Amino acid sequence: MTTHLQRLQQHLHQTRLLGSISSTIYYDQNTSMPAAGAPWRGEQLALLAGQLHTRQTSSEYAELLDAAETELGAEATQEQRRNLQLLQLELKRQRCLDPQLVSAITQAQSRGNAIWQAARARNDFSAFAPALKELIELRRQQASQLASAESIARSPWEILAQPFEPDVSKARLNQLFTPLKRELPVLLERAAARPQSPPSAQLSENSQNKLCAKLLQSWGYNESCCQHARSAHPFSCTLGPQDFRITTRVVPGQPLSAFLATAHEWGHSLYEQGLPRSGDHYFPWPLGDATSMGVHESQSLFWECRVARSKEFAGRWHPHFCAELGSDPWNGSTGFWRSLNPLQPGLIRVEADELSYCLHIVLRFELELALIEQELPVEELPQHWNQRLHELLGIKPANDSEGCLQDIHWAEGLFGYFPSYALGHLISAQLAEAMENALGGDGAIATAISAGQESTLLQWLNQNVYPLGRSVNSEELVEKVSGYPLSADPFLRYLNQKCGSDV
Repeated sequence: MTTHLQRLQQHLHQTRLLGSISSTIYYDQNTSMPAAGAPWRGEQLALLAGQLHTRQTSSEYAELLDAAETELGAEATQEQRRNLQLLQLELKRQRCLDPQLVSAITQAQSRGNAIWQAARARNDFSAFAPALKELIELRRQQASQLASAESIARSPWEILAQPFEPDVSKARLNQLFTPLKRELPVLLERAAARPQSPPSAQLSENSQNKLCAKLLQSWGYNESCCQHARSAHPFSCTLGPQDFRITTRVVPGQPLSAFLATAHEWGHSLYEQGLPRSGDHYFPWPLGDATSMGVHESQSLFWECRVARSKEFAGRWHPHFCAELGSDPWNGSTGFWRSLNPLQPGLIRVEADELSYCLHIVLRFELELALIEQELPVEELPQHWNQRLHELLGIKPANDSEGCLQDIHWAEGLFGYFPSYALGHLISAQLAEAMENALGGDGAIATAISAGQESTLLQWLNQNVYPLGRSVNSEELVEKVSGYPLSADPFLRYLNQKCGSDV
C-alpha cells in the first residue's frame, strides 16, 4: 500500500516537472525566442504559474502534507521534519496569494523583460517606466498578501526578499554593509594610486568563445548534462536533475568579460550539480535545493574571483590568451593579471571589480527600499541612480543603458534579490578562509591553482558546502563551516591583501 509520504513525494515530483517546464521556456525566452514571441510567452508562463499555484495551495495537497506528518509522528527523522517544515511554510505563503495576482505578476514579468530589452537597446527609460511601475505595484500587493504568513513582523521589502535569502532583515544587511561603505572607498583610493591596467587586447568573438570553451572543459564541463548558450544577461539555471544550463555574452570592448562571466556562471552550475539530489530526503524534497541566493553567489564568486582572477590562474592562462592573439599585449602574466583585476570604479555591475562591486549592490538595495517602501517616483529613478552612484563611486553614467537600465532584475520584479550578490562576496571570503585552514593554511588555495588542481578546491566544497542544501539558512551555513558568524572582516582582509600585492 502506498503511504502518505510516498504519495506526497509523487505530488512533489510532478510539481517539479511542471516547474521545470516553466524554467525551460524561460530559458528559451532569454536565449533563442524571437522578440515578437514575448506576448504569447507571457501567456504560457502565466498559465503554468497558475497551475503551479493551484498544485501548491490545493486542499488535497494540504491534507496530504498533514497526513504525512501524522503518519511519521515522533518517528520522523531530522531530515523529514525539516522537509515538512519547509513545505508547510511554503504552503502557508502560497495560500495567502490571490491566484489572479500570481498570474498577473507572471505576465508582467514576461512583458517587463521584453520591454526592458528593447528600452535598454534604445537607451529609453521612459519606455520602461510604465512596466516598472506595474511590477512595483504588483509586488507591493504580493508583500501585503504574504504578510500574514510571516512568523515575525517584516517590512514589505523584507517579505519579498525571503525567497532569495531566508530570514534576511534590513537591520542585518545594514550591519554587514556599513563596514563596506566605510572601507571600500578607502581601498579604491589606494588602488587608484597603483599602476593602471595595460590596454585591453582586442580578442575576436571566436577567440573568446574558444577560450571560454577551454575553461569549461578544464573545470569538468560535461556535454551530456550541460549546455552553454548566449543571452542578453548572463545567467545559470537548472532544468532538471541532470540538465544544467549557463549563458554568457560577448561584450564589445571588454575582451575578458565573457571569460570571467563563464567562470562565474559555471560556479553557479557547479553548486547546482553538487547539491544533494539523490536519497530519500532530497530531490524532489526542499532539502536538495540551494541554501540561498547568497550562498549561490558565494560559489560563483569563488570561481570567478578567487580562482579565475588570481595571479596563479593568470600565470597558467596567459599563454592560452597569447596563443589566440599571436602576441603578448600584456607584456607577461603580471600584466595579464592586472587586466583581469582592473580595481577601478566602473559603471556596469557585472563588469565591476571586487572593490566597487559591493557598492553597486548598496546602490540597488537603497533604491529598492526607496521604490518599494518610501514612495520614490519611478520617473525619478535615473536621477537618484546617477546621484547616488557618483556619491559611492565618483562616476556618472552617460546614459540610462549603462545606468538604471543595465540589470534585468527589476524588469522581472525581482525586488529583494540584489543584496544576495554582496552577501555572496562576504560568504565566499569566509568560506575561503575555512578552506585554506582545512587544506594546509595560508596559500593553500593559491598552491592548488598554480598546480592546476582546482579539483581539490571543488572536492572540499562538495564535502563541506554543497551537501547542506536547505538544512540551514545562509548564516547558519557560514557559522557551521567556518566556526563563527558571518562578518565583513574576511572579505575586507582579502581585499586589503589584494590591494597590497606587488603589481
